[in-house]
Parts: sequence; C-alpha cells; structure tokens
Amino acid sequence: MTHAIRHGALATLMAAIGLSVLLWAQDSGRRVALESASGLRLHNVTATPATLDGKAGLRVTMAGTGPFDEMLALVEGLTFGNGTIEAEIAGKPRSDAPEGARGFVGIAFRVQPDLKTYDAFYLRPTNGRADDQIRRNHSAQYISHPDWPWFRLRKETPEKYESYVDLVPGAWTKIRIEVRGTLGRLFVHDQPQPTLVVSDLKTGASATGGVALWIDQGTEAHFRALTVTPAPQ
Repeated sequence: MTHAIRHGALATLMAAIGLSVLLWAQDSGRRVALESASGLRLHNVTATPATLDGKAGLRVTMAGTGPFDEMLALVEGLTFGNGTIEAEIAGKPRSDAPEGARGFVGIAFRVQPDLKTYDAFYLRPTNGRADDQIRRNHSAQYISHPDWPWFRLRKETPEKYESYVDLVPGAWTKIRIEVRGTLGRLFVHDQPQPTLVVSDLKTGASATGGVALWIDQGTEAHFRALTVTPAPQ
C-alpha cells in the first residue's frame, strides 16, 4: 500500500470516527455532573461542592446579602433552543431566609447574554405538603423574565402557570423539562405525565440561549446530574 493510499484510508477512517462522535454528542446531549463550579458562570450566587443524602453535587446559595433580581449559575459554552433538560435538584429555605421563602429552586433555559432574559421552571418545596391547599397549588411554577415574573402571571392568568406536586424540602427531586417551540412541559419524580404544561413559552418558538441553575431569595439549593439533550434537527 502506497503512502498516499494509506494516508487517504486514514483520513477516511478519522472522518468516520469524527462523524460518529458528532452524532453521539447530538443524540446523547451534554452531561454535567455538577460536582464542582468548573464550567459555570456564577451570577449573584456562590457554588461549592457538597454531598446531600450521599450524593455529590453543588450547593448553590445567594452571594452576599442581595437582594438580586437574578441568581443564576450559567453552563458555559452551551446553546439550547428545543430539546430536553434533566437534573436532580433540592431546595429549602436558609436559616436566615425572610418570611415567605419557599426554597425556590429550578432551571432557566434560553438564557440571553444579559442574564436577565429567559424562561424557567422552578419548584417551591415547602409548598408541596403545606396544610393550606392554595399554597399546595403553587408548588411548581413557570416564569419568563423580565416581562413575565410569577406575580404578573398569577395576577393576570391565575392558575395557568402553576400547579401542585408533592415535594419535600431539602430532598433530591428529579425533574425533566421538554421544550418544543412554544410548548414547555415540566415532569417531576419520573412521572409519565407532566406536572405543568405551558403552551405559550414567552421567549417564542425560535428562541435559543443558555441553560442555568436557578434559585431565588432565601434559598439553599443543591444540583446534580444535569443533562441537556437537543431536539433532533
């Protein structure tokens, strides 16, 4: 076999390997263990390795005294428009949390460079088993900042962007977010049916952006095993 033939065969083989790796990445998505803050852009939060109930992950809390409008840990180098986001999350109020803190914890997606514009699904863990049924009905929430915070959605369209799900503060909770155009669905606890369905994601059908760990005031959160899988083209 001549040098040219060997070189051509090697190039063909490497191209095939490269294609298979690309297809594997597209099919399986990006997995982030979240056992360190490496690869995260922290915005008004701190993130430190921590173990909760024997599982390694990240502890995320507000940086400083705040208050801050947005508290995010953005996954660097990741663009998401449609597809699936999966993670294990846990949230509870901090010991110094203000009245009304619920342990707010979730995932923001289609995050824009300003870190103020995005969609998000999040949980209010202390509402899951509250004695007050109205609070129970506010266990899971969709928002779209900056124009559609929770209080505007609740005022203008009561019950449409919130729902009940059984939650335990400070306990690992599996979530899956499915996004297709303007349709977003939140699944909790590996349930086959979604906890919350949003048919009009405010960022629009063609929006793309980053993915971020999301918390709100007074929260001590944990995150682990994040997987982001783009929808097939």
